[in-house]
Amino acid sequence: MTRAELQKLWEARIAEYRESGQSVKEWCASHEGISPRQLWYWLRKFKNQTTAPPESSNRWLPIEISEQGSPEQSLLVKIGPASIEVRPGFDPALLIQVVRVLVSLC
Repeated sequence: MTRAELQKLWEARIAEYRESGQSVKEWCASHEGISPRQLWYWLRKFKNQTTAPPESSNRWLPIEISEQGSPEQSLLVKIGPASIEVRPGFDPALLIQVVRVLVSLC
């Protein structure tokens, strides 16, 4: 088994353990061949690699900015403490790059 396959296997096991609501000892007793020591090792290994649950992940919402509006019209986008003012004629690729950087920093 490759390192990547082993990591995927344990990611799935840890997700199953966390969803079970059981203690380490209880979960390992119901999963033959997995010792509490192994589970604790992998829990520590993945401690800093947790991913956001789907319900708290970022969602993109579609918006339309009309090019016909006055130059004063704008959209204010807030990401954490940062704000971006988007005006008609903006560069969508640049906005995506800036938002990605802000999301990673905020």
